Amino acid sequence: MKKNNVREKLINGESCIGSWLNLSSTTAAQLMSRVGFEWLTVEMEHSPISFETAAQNFSIIAGSGVAPLLRVPCNSIENIKRALDTGAWGVVVPMVNSQEEAEAVVSAARYAPQGNRSVGGVLHAANFDTSTGDYYKRANEETLVVVMTEHVDAVRDAEDILSVPGIDVAFIGPNDLHNSMGLPPAFESDHPEFLDALDHVLKTAKKHGVAAGIHVPDAETARKRIAEGFQFVAIASDAGFMLGKAGEMAKSLGLGSGQVMAKY
Repeated sequence: MKKNNVREKLINGESCIGSWLNLSSTTAAQLMSRVGFEWLTVEMEHSPISFETAAQNFSIIAGSGVAPLLRVPCNSIENIKRALDTGAWGVVVPMVNSQEEAEAVVSAARYAPQGNRSVGGVLHAANFDTSTGDYYKRANEETLVVVMTEHVDAVRDAEDILSVPGIDVAFIGPNDLHNSMGLPPAFESDHPEFLDALDHVLKTAKKHGVAAGIHVPDAETARKRIAEGFQFVAIASDAGFMLGKAGEMAKSLGLGSGQVMAKY
């Protein structure tokens, strides 16, 4: 059975850099999986991607030696179970704002005795190049469980949330976190409440043996966050890279409105 090298590196205190797939395109997944990122998260919370397309992307990504993850639309047994049973190596779960919600994530993502994930399917084992029997025995060791810290409530209750056994990563969503503070959504800011939140999550995660993660717009910011201690770092997305570069070219030629394109 393949090893989930991302989870292994995080447990060993190393950093892993990945990106996001917002486009409902297997071609985009194929190209992004060859760039060099260690993991790619298929986006289902804020995109039109279906489970069928997501499953195809998982196979493409895993076949390229990259860890395929899925951001589920919401924290539910159905979403988490389908993500893992159709071949994702891990889940990213949005808006986990309490200990109870964190426990629900672990229960859905891990087999007994750690959780209550039901047994079935074949795609999960296929993406790990193993038999279903071997997958069931070892899945808890290889499945990456990421809870998103993207609300002031999650920051406030980080101690309780990150004390839940079975959580691998506390992943900060800067846009929603800013928004929950009554601030304009942004990847970065110097607002004291935002900076204090990052520091608190980073320290609390370290205390509980959980990797801290964050989404950033570019390589420069990624290097900065890794130096601060963040291990699980996402840079932009397929759509962001495409819009950013295309917008840059168009602007240089005097085309379009010249507005700044989204980097996410």
